[in-house]
Amino acid sequence: MPSAPGAESFKWSKPQLSSSKEKGAFILSGDDKEVVVRFSYALRHKKEQLRDTEHRIRQKSEEIIRDIKYQKEVTGQRLREKKDHLVQDILQTKAKVRERFEGVVEKDNPFTIPNLLCVARITMSPYLGYVIMHDKYELALGLLFVAGISDLLDGWIARKWKSQSSAMGSFLDPLADKILIASLFLSLTWQNLIPLWLTLLIVGRDVGLVAAAFVIRYMSLPPPRTLSRYFDVTEATAQLAPTFISKVNTAVQLVLVGTTMASPVFGYVDHPAMHALVGITAATTVMSAVSYLVSKDTYKFLRKKK
Repeated sequence: MPSAPGAESFKWSKPQLSSSKEKGAFILSGDDKEVVVRFSYALRHKKEQLRDTEHRIRQKSEEIIRDIKYQKEVTGQRLREKKDHLVQDILQTKAKVRERFEGVVEKDNPFTIPNLLCVARITMSPYLGYVIMHDKYELALGLLFVAGISDLLDGWIARKWKSQSSAMGSFLDPLADKILIASLFLSLTWQNLIPLWLTLLIVGRDVGLVAAAFVIRYMSLPPPRTLSRYFDVTEATAQLAPTFISKVNTAVQLVLVGTTMASPVFGYVDHPAMHALVGITAATTVMSAVSYLVSKDTYKFLRKKK
């Protein structure tokens, strides 16, 4: 077909390669060499860019790792500082509590001769009741006499030597008396020698007084109030002071139980004088209970002397 006027015909020509039989290789033409050179330069440039990018990634990773390690060290240091501050605060708080506690609580020596005599009287009380219930009134009178001597002796020693006086003794001495009297009244009531209503009156009053002593101990104990501190006998926090009528009542009760134990031996059981003594004992028991309720000097809280 004839070509359009003024248009040149385009013909693609395959690159001419010359061969050399001596060398066994093809030789590129000039234009093809330039293309290869440009491609090699672009490839080398890309490789350099990849190496540069890889180097930057490696540097960034190292920076991130250093930052993580630094933040970890800073966080650990802060935690250690907070821990040290917390431990220090706890120690300071404990020291302040101990200082405050030692400033208000007076240490007491419970291991005194009067206190040991009171403990001996307490341990002897159940055996004395056992002896009465087996009709051994002569032995019971002897034991009661020993208990009375120990009661007088512990009070005299505590007044004579100040080192033998203790706040614990102000609780222990009346407690020993009440346990002894309760044992005697219960056993003599079992033997039908003392009326039941009088025993219930005396035991009821004594139980109320012992409960009040436990309440006073709790109220006088400064914080922190723990079970171990509550029963720590070396921490004197309160002191009891019996009223005059209470001392009279204790003496009348001892006279009653003593004469009652002696009545089977000497043969004056159910004597009118015994009934009169029962009435006097009941009256002084009620009066002593009322005196503890209205009197303000029956106990006092102890504070350490500065």
